[in-house]
Amino acid sequence: MSVSCEAQFNRQYEAHLKHLRLKGLQPKTIDAYARAVRRIGAHFDGCIDDLSEEQLLAYFSALLDSHSWSAVKLGLYGLKFYYAHVLHKPWPSLDLVKPPRGQRLPDIVTVAETQRLIQVTQTLSYRVFFFTLYSLGLRLGEGLRLTVADLDAARRRVHIRNAKGNRDRLVPLPETTLVMLRRFWRVHRNPVLLFPNRHGGLKGAAAASTPLNRGGVQIALRQVVAACGIKKRSRPIAYAIIPSGK
Repeated sequence: MSVSCEAQFNRQYEAHLKHLRLKGLQPKTIDAYARAVRRIGAHFDGCIDDLSEEQLLAYFSALLDSHSWSAVKLGLYGLKFYYAHVLHKPWPSLDLVKPPRGQRLPDIVTVAETQRLIQVTQTLSYRVFFFTLYSLGLRLGEGLRLTVADLDAARRRVHIRNAKGNRDRLVPLPETTLVMLRRFWRVHRNPVLLFPNRHGGLKGAAAASTPLNRGGVQIALRQVVAACGIKKRSRPIAYAIIPSGK
């Protein structure tokens, strides 16, 4: 990377980060868009302000050889954001990347299979977490972000914050779930988090400021699925988030 291009790229990349934070984007989106600009900046030695359609076509075509369609699409959107908000320049090609259309339906486990998954889970925090996802119909991240204040026992509802689309919603709180969460809270007694991380045992959980590790939850669920002998093809966490309908 030439000295002039490197200095200019570094300045503009910092401006890119500021715009990402100020536009109210989700943390995952900010990370993806920032990573996209870093990656293309490294590819073109920092000189990315005047890329032609041919250069972009060659770049994204090569990127598809080593990355998924989702990563390529996010790379495109991140660069478009950079052009619009940092360079204030028109995008050279609006229809450069079009992932193939497809519709895949996840395999749905039965109520009995879900009950077995929860029963087989030996670790208490994971067992309560899986049951909560199932009974409330939550996504993984939504469950991890739950706090004590999100539970409204009087109205039997749960406030789900920063859900998909950066929106909040209210979901019914079954009596069984409320009782289980109350018992579980008495075990860790964290004043904020419903599912604090498990580092440092119970004393650590009581003072934890972060929830259960996402990767640890997914690994635990894969192990439980394997132990139950369920062969259905679905993302591992999907086994636990199918609403019970009760």
